[in-house]
Amino acid sequence: MTAALLSFDTQNPPGETQAAIEWLRERVARLNVETEWVASDPEKPNLVVTLPGQSDRTLLYAGHLDTVPFDREAWSVDPLGEVRDGRLYGRGATDMKGTVAVMLETLETFATAAEPPPVTLQFAFVSDEETGGEAGIDTVLEAEAIDADAAVVGETTCVGDNYSIAVADKGWIWLTLEASGRAAHGSRPMNGENAIDYLYSVVDSCRESVSSLELEYGEAVERIVAESRKYYGSCPCGAGTHVEELFAHPTVNLGQLDGGNTVNSVPQTATAELDVRVTPDASTEGVLDHIRSCIDAREHVSIREVSWTEGTYVDPSAPVVEAVTDAAEGVLPERPLGRCATGGSDAKKLRAAGVPAVECAVGSDTAHGVDEYVTIADLERTATWYDQIPSLFAGRTSE
Repeated sequence: MTAALLSFDTQNPPGETQAAIEWLRERVARLNVETEWVASDPEKPNLVVTLPGQSDRTLLYAGHLDTVPFDREAWSVDPLGEVRDGRLYGRGATDMKGTVAVMLETLETFATAAEPPPVTLQFAFVSDEETGGEAGIDTVLEAEAIDADAAVVGETTCVGDNYSIAVADKGWIWLTLEASGRAAHGSRPMNGENAIDYLYSVVDSCRESVSSLELEYGEAVERIVAESRKYYGSCPCGAGTHVEELFAHPTVNLGQLDGGNTVNSVPQTATAELDVRVTPDASTEGVLDHIRSCIDAREHVSIREVSWTEGTYVDPSAPVVEAVTDAAEGVLPERPLGRCATGGSDAKKLRAAGVPAVECAVGSDTAHGVDEYVTIADLERTATWYDQIPSLFAGRTSE
């Protein structure tokens, strides 16, 4: 099933997933399940599948079919799928067509069992996640096509010897700053006002001020942060010696800086784009107010555009967190850490809509990279993990 899904080119942009999701619909058509086709863009549809269970509780498995783009010439294997030495290569293998195949396997296992599952199971196979577009999980939520008490989102969270589940995400602020100066000849810069100099000076001082803010959050998030520090402190993809800074303060990244026309002219205008991340339960809006005060106090520089959202989290004692953690026993060699993701996924949107969502899957650290792959062994481990979650979730919610 993973190989079949990899064969569909679903690079986003353009994010055309219709053929892949149609394949999924045909695959589940022979099962005794309810299906709903939800689409605001015909090229980016979503499929919701419901399997009634023995209780009124509902557990959702959610996965996306779109992928980031690839440069075929840079790959040593076929980016649309190739099997070598126990690995499935292809764009989306670990992010996250492999996990979607596991979800489909989970659905088929419970749908063909002698008894209904212990809880109602829903499966949301969605589009448009990689670019944060509105045609995917946003459309599904707006259509009220899912009615879940908790969710498992299939992003890879276990790589190598580092085992985790993601129970939180950071708030973020994306800012476009604009500076205005006065043009002059580059040989006489004293006759002009350099917009890039103005802008970088503000960015530098603002970054230092924001990065020194002490964030405050509650006991539940403190527990998540403690486990996040353990994870990122040892994980090769983590923050190493800077792990304390990752959650105690906002992070600020100058992602783009643009200005000027030629090397021999004083630039009259310049723009910069900043990415600010804030630990959940700390006030992202409060950090934005601080940024505004930094900018408003300076001449020549203003905020042209801004978008932001608060972080989200699931309490570590929530039934879905405990069920997913307990289900890992015997599948993973050690208990997975309940950490905060530094980026975002559809889990964020589910949590914001009131659905406690946890990310978990076993995969590789090649997501978005050249020669992306997932091992067959990791697919099997994720499948075993997913099979055990419903009964444990049913037990937790009935206590």
